[in-house]
Amino acid sequence: VQLVESGGGLVQAGGSLRLSCTASGSTFSYSMGWYRQPPGKQRELVARILSDGGYTNYADSVKGRFTISRDNAETTLYLQMSNLEPEDTAVYYCNDRTKYGMNSWGKGTLVIVSS
Repeated sequence: VQLVESGGGLVQAGGSLRLSCTASGSTFSYSMGWYRQPPGKQRELVARILSDGGYTNYADSVKGRFTISRDNAETTLYLQMSNLEPEDTAVYYCNDRTKYGMNSWGKGTLVIVSS
């Protein structure tokens, strides 16, 4: 599966952005998620959603501010980010995981939140 992220950019603190991830190619997705890698830090989970959309989980740092969703008809994953903070500055990556644990990654999209 090929994953392409979009929607990153520069935004002021308190603002909003919506990231999109379009999937193509064969996929047996069990779950999809968003991860991020802040400058000089390791990649971390932001949010994850099961293929049927029935279960989601979020990093504590984004709960109440970010919402993950997916449109299976369009094979697109979204991350609505609100009330952004400078600490949210990172490269955001889309992830697809099969039920066998095989991971696919996009190339990432950069989000910069200015104070």
